[in-house]
Amino acid sequence: MFKNIIVGFDDSEYSKAALVEVSNWVRRHGGKITLVHAVYFDEEEFATIPEQLEKRFEVGKKVCYQAKERFSAEFGVEIDSLICEGEAPKVILDVARDKGADLIAMGTYGRKGIKRLIMGSVTSGVIIDSPCDVLVVKRPCSECTGEYRSILVPFDGSDNSKTALGRAFPLSKIDSASVTVLYVIPRYEEMVEFFRTVSIQKRLLEEAKRITDVAEKIASESSILVKTIVEEGHSGEKIVETARRLKSDLIIMGSHGWRGIDKAIIGSTAESVISNASVPVLVVR
Repeated sequence: MFKNIIVGFDDSEYSKAALVEVSNWVRRHGGKITLVHAVYFDEEEFATIPEQLEKRFEVGKKVCYQAKERFSAEFGVEIDSLICEGEAPKVILDVARDKGADLIAMGTYGRKGIKRLIMGSVTSGVIIDSPCDVLVVKRPCSECTGEYRSILVPFDGSDNSKTALGRAFPLSKIDSASVTVLYVIPRYEEMVEFFRTVSIQKRLLEEAKRITDVAEKIASESSILVKTIVEEGHSGEKIVETARRLKSDLIIMGSHGWRGIDKAIIGSTAESVISNASVPVLVVR
């Protein structure tokens, strides 16, 4: 399924975890990995300390060489590397397009803002314009297996969520994984600033049933049996909570949902899940 994998690599713990995750995958299913290390050096900096550019390239070559030697030997997989000058998101995306990659793997991190968690700018920048799926890994290397036995798919009936659900099917067949579809009923009061009535509650539940029925129909057409769950609350929080409760080892989702977030930014639900989930998140193209 994923045979040509790009790994955004900066020698951080999260990028190493992404490399471990896909190395496990390639060892079991075949494929090739290319490490991409970006060296950014602006013109003002170059004017004052031009020798730093060469030093940064040497550091990039060293960390990529060490990673290739270690992980190729440990996992028995083919790993190449590229060290390119430029801003990391653009470099990773350019390489992915040039090589026809079918997956980009990378790490992320969460840092607290005033009211929300912000994922790394490199990760979000790649997700926005990626030509292929993006696997985001945020957990210790020791927990990265590249094997998925329990897959959670947040589903709201949008085209993006249907694509995400479709991506779960071949993965479920590869590892005999269970697939759980989650629909989160939004908080009505926060949407329209009115308390819900019994009638409104009934309609919300009927809408939830209609949407999960769509997911079940799509699954049945691919001869896949899925379990459906309906929760109520903030989508990002409920997705992370459900993945933890079910002990899911992969979340598959679109970068934007039915709210129609502008493509110039990643959807808030996806951002929240990527920043807070302890399991890998596969963001579908």
